[in-house]
Amino acid sequence: MTTELTQQRSTVLWEPARKDIEQSHINAFAAFANQPLFPYERLHHWSIAHLDEFWSKVWDYTGIIGYKGERIYIPADFMPDVQWFPEAELNFAENLLRGNDERIVAYEADEAGIQCSIQLKELKQLVAKAQTGLKQLGVEKGDRVAGVTINNIQGLAALVATVSLGAVWTSCSPDFGAKGMIDRIGQAQPKVLISVLSYQYKQKPFDITDKIKETSDAISSLTAVVTLNGGLESDKLDMLTWDSLCDNQAEVPEYTRVPFEHPLYILYTSGTTGLPKAIVHSAGGTLLQHVKEHQLHCDVHKNDVLFWYTNTAWMMYPWLVTGLASETAILLYDGSPVRTDDITHLWRIADQTGVTHFGTSPKYLETLMKNNVELQRDYQLETLRSILSCGAPLSAEQYDWVYQTIKQDIVLASISGGTEIIGCFVMGTPAHPVRKGEITCKALGMAVDVLDERGASVYAEKGDLVCTQPAPSMPITFYGKDGDERYRKTYFSKWPGIWTHGDFVEQTVDETFIIYGRSDTTLNPGGVRIGTAEIYKVVERHAQVKDSIVFGLPVDNDEEIVLCLVAGQQDEQLIKEIRRQIRTNASPRHVPKRIYFVDEIPYTINGKKVEGAAKTEALGNEVKNKASLSNPNSLAAFTRLVERKYY
Repeated sequence: MTTELTQQRSTVLWEPARKDIEQSHINAFAAFANQPLFPYERLHHWSIAHLDEFWSKVWDYTGIIGYKGERIYIPADFMPDVQWFPEAELNFAENLLRGNDERIVAYEADEAGIQCSIQLKELKQLVAKAQTGLKQLGVEKGDRVAGVTINNIQGLAALVATVSLGAVWTSCSPDFGAKGMIDRIGQAQPKVLISVLSYQYKQKPFDITDKIKETSDAISSLTAVVTLNGGLESDKLDMLTWDSLCDNQAEVPEYTRVPFEHPLYILYTSGTTGLPKAIVHSAGGTLLQHVKEHQLHCDVHKNDVLFWYTNTAWMMYPWLVTGLASETAILLYDGSPVRTDDITHLWRIADQTGVTHFGTSPKYLETLMKNNVELQRDYQLETLRSILSCGAPLSAEQYDWVYQTIKQDIVLASISGGTEIIGCFVMGTPAHPVRKGEITCKALGMAVDVLDERGASVYAEKGDLVCTQPAPSMPITFYGKDGDERYRKTYFSKWPGIWTHGDFVEQTVDETFIIYGRSDTTLNPGGVRIGTAEIYKVVERHAQVKDSIVFGLPVDNDEEIVLCLVAGQQDEQLIKEIRRQIRTNASPRHVPKRIYFVDEIPYTINGKKVEGAAKTEALGNEVKNKASLSNPNSLAAFTRLVERKYY
């Protein structure tokens, strides 16, 4: 570890005032549970040592609507076999549509700005009408309804109406190709498809009518298609518009209560190496995990405004939607986060809607940072209390930039978890200091640890992120043939009985966390494990570097580091400077053996770099599932790359 990194990690950038702690949900919860808040490590130990008591208290504190039952947690020899709340009955939608009928529950915005808002009583009426229409199409408890929707009020109503019936919602965003849609929602065998036929991005319209025709023709389980804008014709399926679906007299939704572990969502992994995994999440587990995270960790209160920049394919979309269960309003945004004529327009929308919690990605913050944006100069941001970030590690420099240019009195929380648990393993709280370059703490109820190759728990060393106790939001199964077996093999094969998540991380002596990348893309030159984020954080601070990707090249029983750059200048001077900075700010072992220039870096549709796909193409093999990429044509520059001349 370099001296520079050690100094960075000891820097506290924000500390809570006494009133911040006293007014926080986590402080009130600790008192409610008759536990001291400090030291936090003790509260966390209690939450994982007494899983039944902790999750029961979360249910009670957050006011879950439903019947809890007497039994909370039934242990088992193997983590996937435990039972949560076996007597409970609830409805997810009933918990979303709660509170004062007059309050605004959602704002809808796009690249042109705020379009509308909706009160709870109006959303209930819209859900009731959609619910009645779905019933008329034969949708019942346990059926799957698929959405190809944008992030707006109409899409929200479709989701809530589906789960109000005890049916299962699964979705992808309209920018997927037909194969990407079929590979995902086709696995779930939906009865009904609800879809847009056009959308806009970067102020350009896109017609997807042909994609939806191809998708609906390919999914044999479908009986009906509901179009949200425009119309389709079919000889085989019922074809309705949204208006015709909702053309009824229903005013108040009904709620079909289901068992705690009844399926709610089917979400999908990126799936660049094969079919995406179809992960089934439970109604109770999703709800309980999200209200815990929103209230105890993010400190979301009634009448706050919660925002996360996301599309409808990513797990952060359902995470955002559950904000309604904490009686907060949510901001639904569809389109590009930056406009060609206004790079900061999301913050104007945040100001106008009174956003309290702004969720984004390191990539977006990096774009603002490289354009020398100073938000505090142009925007009031009076209501803003927290900036949340996930999807990739947040660099130490970005922590500095947020506090210097956005707002000083704010909780900056880098959070990390995954689609697999529809939530977080590590995140922040309003009661902790924010340390530069570090994720604040283990989430309550999550038995997080870091194991080395021996399977030993380690501090101040890099290892695998694991979870040693079950949590209610862990999957029910993977949908489809041999789903239980595939689920267990994916997360429990390395250390039987322990969830191995696949992140390469460090647990510091301060009980904070630093994430270095995915374990399956960890570099291993000379037998020393290096996370890709260690190189990105040095390379991408360089003004000339627009983007980059790193992977390992197998050579003679060893591995060489390959770095690919998208850069404004392409010369040996830049290469020398990059290597010097990596050697100085990381270590000589981090210095790439090979450096190439490329035009574009491959990303998933959810905005994550795909080191594995770049490596596969560079070695002369073909990526099997390009439908998972937002820019599959970018791979052309990597085809047999390692056979070319390098710097």
